[in-house]
Amino acid sequence: MEHQPPADDVVVQVSAAAVAAIDERSSTNDDDDAGAGDVCRARRTFSHSYKMEHRKPLDFTWLQVGVLSYQSLGIVYGDLGTSPLYVFSSVKLPNPGEDDFLGILSLILWTLTLIGLIKYTFIVLRADDHGEGGTFALYSLLRQHVNFKGSMPMPVTRLASDINLKFHSKKSKLPSKMREFLEKNTLAQAVITYMVLCATSMVMGDGALTPAISVLSAVQGIQTRSDRITQEHVVILSVIILIILFVCERFGTSKVSFAFSPIVLLWFVFVALIGLYNIIKYYPSVLKAWNPIYIITFFSRNKKAAWEELGAVVLCITGAEAMFADLGHFNKSSIQLAYSAIVYPSMILAYAGQAAFLIKNPSMLSTTFYSSTPEPLFWPMFIIATLSAIVASQALISASFSIIRQSIALGCFPRVTMKHTSEKYEGQVYSPEVNYFLMIVCILITIGFEGGAQIGQAFGTVVIFVMLFTTGLMSVNMVIVWQWHILLSALCFGVFFSIEGIYMTSLLYKVLQGGWVPFVITAFFLSITTSWTYGRRKKNEYEAANLVDRQEFLKIVTVSRKVPGICIFCTDLMNGIPPIVRHYVRHTGSIREVMVFVTVRILPVTFVLPEERFLVDKLDHVGVYRCILQYGYMDKHNIDDDDFVVLVVASLKEIAENNDETLLLDSAFTNGTTFVFGRTILKMGSGQNRFKRFVINNLYRFLQKNFRSNMSSLKIAPGKTLQIGMHYEI
Repeated sequence: MEHQPPADDVVVQVSAAAVAAIDERSSTNDDDDAGAGDVCRARRTFSHSYKMEHRKPLDFTWLQVGVLSYQSLGIVYGDLGTSPLYVFSSVKLPNPGEDDFLGILSLILWTLTLIGLIKYTFIVLRADDHGEGGTFALYSLLRQHVNFKGSMPMPVTRLASDINLKFHSKKSKLPSKMREFLEKNTLAQAVITYMVLCATSMVMGDGALTPAISVLSAVQGIQTRSDRITQEHVVILSVIILIILFVCERFGTSKVSFAFSPIVLLWFVFVALIGLYNIIKYYPSVLKAWNPIYIITFFSRNKKAAWEELGAVVLCITGAEAMFADLGHFNKSSIQLAYSAIVYPSMILAYAGQAAFLIKNPSMLSTTFYSSTPEPLFWPMFIIATLSAIVASQALISASFSIIRQSIALGCFPRVTMKHTSEKYEGQVYSPEVNYFLMIVCILITIGFEGGAQIGQAFGTVVIFVMLFTTGLMSVNMVIVWQWHILLSALCFGVFFSIEGIYMTSLLYKVLQGGWVPFVITAFFLSITTSWTYGRRKKNEYEAANLVDRQEFLKIVTVSRKVPGICIFCTDLMNGIPPIVRHYVRHTGSIREVMVFVTVRILPVTFVLPEERFLVDKLDHVGVYRCILQYGYMDKHNIDDDDFVVLVVASLKEIAENNDETLLLDSAFTNGTTFVFGRTILKMGSGQNRFKRFVINNLYRFLQKNFRSNMSSLKIAPGKTLQIGMHYEI
């Protein structure tokens, strides 16, 4: 900023002026006691103004943890829980025998244990960002400890005051060679950033593939009831269910989520009991597959064919990433308890029961799940399986909405429509554009592959790549954030990367047999992300190079006619006078008596508390100010124009140097406010690289025209806004 603030910046701490101002506008509140009571009342009002909770760590009793564990079943474990529908049926081993099924079961048991139980339940869940999980949380945690530089997606300008934020992790005082390396190496920073973008794009592919494979696998059971029911009938019925599922997304999960946990709990009980029944009836000693010698025997017997089947085995761990991604809805203990006490034992019994059945009935491999279900339970299981598949699908679709929302907040995706479907739970959002895109892709996959094994190959590819990205980010966080010894971190990385890497090689071998689908989806979303961020970066570079200098600004202020009121210029620049001022004066020939340059700043933290929302400073000329509005990537942007102006003026009055300046602000406030936005068109000249010209002149411009502007997220009356078109030749 032009006036250098103190080392910790100017942070408005719900000052007396702001208290009085917002209280005056919130006269519907009941009267409280004077003194401290007024401050408490105003603080609550301030929080309510931005729909922000003053989050504090909560201590849960074991009863509460148990209730949360039960609730997590429907949200977190639907995808992982429904994997018995398709794991064994995805195996295409010719003439399998007893040792083969024991070997496959041993692989499944150890995969669930090493990746599901040890990696995710007891290691990855520790890497939360103040209660939030997922790939963005890992990246956010890392960026709070490492100063990322250079021109890359998701740029964040660091301020000295960031370390004081409630939800900003404190750096360790111990020096870290890894941290020093990352802060100096922009290439390593770029690799980590693009890893995050690839992982989130892969999850978008998961949002299209999970409904396809889950619903198809559930519905395929009806083929066992009649020879007249063909695969074509299964595909048609699946498409109908998928269309209904996606169309109903606009109503939100809050209206039906109460039924999710009972459905999934019933599913776990049924598959566990059926598995136990099959173990007792067909092969009571099947759990000897815990001995890893059966894995060695399986590979020595089948060699390359065994390696190829790893792509089917990895499907048993699909949905494990949701344990971490959905952490913000629950807590660590509840998710750990649910997996350890319910999910893990149920899956062990389910897969062991299927293996026991197949040892005696190897010819029924392609229809394992429904063939191993006792005849009297077929239709109840068909209904429960279909409902569970819908629950699993809905969870991944909702996760896709949340990921796009976070990407928009971090500035690496163009703004799409985001509707909040629940007043109680802020994280429940719905995007019609994303929803119908996923629906089209999901239906095309279902029809195109006709419910074949190719969907399993595509699904497995998504799962394993997201896990590999998590392993890489997790290992870096171990060294920098947790301060683990680098050898211990390297050991964890080596173990999990080796396991997941072996699975990856098997899936890549079959990339032409369906494994290409997630790469196409990833490339599609990455092209949007990179085009958008590159265009925004070039725009910011142009504006930074064409700032209104001090002399020009003084001339503008001196020559231009002054109009009563406040003019709020919305800009991405945090320093200097943006070029939009030059364009504004050229078109209007006047300036307002008070000008405020407002920048919305998204920080790599989960939430910014209301009292940390504003950073304000005065520029050189009287009546000219800068205001930085800070949000975390999980915050809800809910700005009402009137309350926003009240809070800004109250904050500016706190740094007023004399009574005349205070009177000026009061006078300007009573004369009304105008919000000025820029509508920028970029054009890259012929002297630049042809590919870069294509990105700016075609892709970025297309995104600008067809997606919503930043102004759409602000609750500002159209009569108070002025949009100025600007053409930048870059």
